[in-house]
Amino acid sequence: MRANVLVSALILLASGATPALGHHAFSAEFDANRPMTLKGTVNRTEWINPHSWIHVDVEDENGDVVTWAIECGAPNSLMRRGLNKNSIPVGTELVIDGFGAKDGSSTANARDITFPDGSQFFVGSSGTGAPYDGPPE
Repeated sequence: MRANVLVSALILLASGATPALGHHAFSAEFDANRPMTLKGTVNRTEWINPHSWIHVDVEDENGDVVTWAIECGAPNSLMRRGLNKNSIPVGTELVIDGFGAKDGSSTANARDITFPDGSQFFVGSSGTGAPYDGPPE
C-alpha cells in the first residue's frame, strides 16, 4: 500500500513539474492577411520569455498617439541576432514590419525592425507559422 502511495505521489509530482509554456502559433492571435508597417517611438521594452515585447507610440491618422504592443522573438533568439536589452532604448524611432492582431487591437507580431541608421533586424519568432518565418530555431 505504501509503495502504491509513493508511486502515485511521484507520478503527480512529475506531471506537475513540467511548466506550462505560453508559446503559441502565430495564427492563434495574428492575421497573415493583415500586414502592416508602423513607425513610432519606443516607450518601453520587455525582455521576457517566451516572447519579447516592444511598446511603441504611433501617431494615428487623426494625430492621436496610440501605444502598440509589438511581439518579438524570445530574448535568447534576439541576442543571437545581435540585439540585447540595451539595443532598443526608450525614445528610439523604429519602423516595424509585421502583422496585426486578429482581434483588431493595437497589438502586432513583428517580423523586422529598422533603426534610424537603416540597420534592420529580424525579430520574429521562427517556427510559429508566421509568413516567411523560416525554419524553427
